Amino acid sequence: MATSPAAWVRENRWHYRRSLASRVALLTAVAVGAALLVMIGATFLTLRHQVLSSLDDSLMDRAVKASKDSTLAAMTSAQYPPWVMGAADVRVAYVTADGRVVTAVRDEPRIVLGAGPELAVAQGDRNRSLRTVVAEDGTRYRVAAARSGSDSALVLAQSLDPVDSTLGRLSLVMLLFVGISILSAGLAGWTVASNGLRPVRRLTTQAERIAETEDLTPLRVEGDDEVARLARSFNLMLAAVSASRDRQRQLVADAGHELRTPLTALRTNVDLLSQAGNGIPEEARREVLDDIRAQTEELSTLVGDLVELAREEPLTHAVQTLDLADVVGRALARVRLRSHSVEFDVDLDGWRVLGEATSLERAAINLLDNAVKWSPPGGRVEVRLSGGVLTVCDQGPGIAEADLPHVFERFYRSADSRTMPGSGLGLSIVRQVALRHGGSVEADNVPGAGARLSLRLPPAPHFVVHWQPATPK
Repeated sequence: MATSPAAWVRENRWHYRRSLASRVALLTAVAVGAALLVMIGATFLTLRHQVLSSLDDSLMDRAVKASKDSTLAAMTSAQYPPWVMGAADVRVAYVTADGRVVTAVRDEPRIVLGAGPELAVAQGDRNRSLRTVVAEDGTRYRVAAARSGSDSALVLAQSLDPVDSTLGRLSLVMLLFVGISILSAGLAGWTVASNGLRPVRRLTTQAERIAETEDLTPLRVEGDDEVARLARSFNLMLAAVSASRDRQRQLVADAGHELRTPLTALRTNVDLLSQAGNGIPEEARREVLDDIRAQTEELSTLVGDLVELAREEPLTHAVQTLDLADVVGRALARVRLRSHSVEFDVDLDGWRVLGEATSLERAAINLLDNAVKWSPPGGRVEVRLSGGVLTVCDQGPGIAEADLPHVFERFYRSADSRTMPGSGLGLSIVRQVALRHGGSVEADNVPGAGARLSLRLPPAPHFVVHWQPATPK
């Protein structure tokens, strides 16, 4: 099917888009040209009006004065040349009341007189008249008539060729001036735009270099104008991209390090079973299989934690208003199934939040698992939910002061925890869930009670809860 010309233009218009510098030059030239044309046009019309008005005043004044000279009529009838009568620049004629025209020279191009305004002046209907007449040869004349006596009118006709020639030369000069001004304005606009856009071109070149080389080195910023602000904003974006890439690399490196241990243990156990064959004792075989199962579960947990940490997107559309106490209750039920050596002291107040039930439950489970891991057998874990703050306290040794700022970092494990199971991702998931829900996390020590980890979440919109502080038990 053939493409219509209009559709082709729409599809290919960007290929023919002018550069910004050329558009600035064109707009500057058009603006200057339009302004000059308006100004010069107004000046030309004003000057033309002034010249013609001065010519009319002079010609009428001469006609009125000459109409009082009685000898002028006789000399005109005798066909004396106008220069003899002191009027070399005009043509002299008389129009009588009966419409007869008496001219000084017969062989000059004929001017139609004797009708219209001149006849009205000769008949006494008007004292004077003034108009423009075109002769047989195409010459334009300005004709002034003044009443002379009782039955005639003196007519002076002055050619407009000198005035038209002067105005023509003046208009040509003005048009040349406009043209030169438009070219100068276009050149000036091109120069200014090219110099002004030089930082933009440099910024574009650097951005293309970054796209090709993936070198995220910040750009050099000069000045404090709009381009400099754009460069600083671009540097902020580069810093964010660089930080994101560093986090990604660190996550991959840490994940590879953490995955190496369970994978090595699995390979060792599988090799042991393969080499031993049926000669391995049943009890040893069960121990190896249990070890493989434990390593597999640890690997599955680690992979799940990595997937959760890789989610940096905001909350999805699966959010809902829910009671945080119910979420923590479900998490407690799951942790209690695998933690029979500790006692849980629970006091939960209702708190409505807007969020994802699955990720919030995962965060609560991670806080409880961490407390169970550090609590001694027969110890007690305190779980409190009050005013939107979920607090979990254990009876372990607490957190060293040097480790407190790092407990929620990815893959961070203190010196005491390196011999214990875990990947160092559980608490970092808690922090990520808190941030995605607009909350925060804290870690400190309670004297004589071990570590205390807190998860704070804001209330659901348009929901106000009236709560009473929990009574200590």
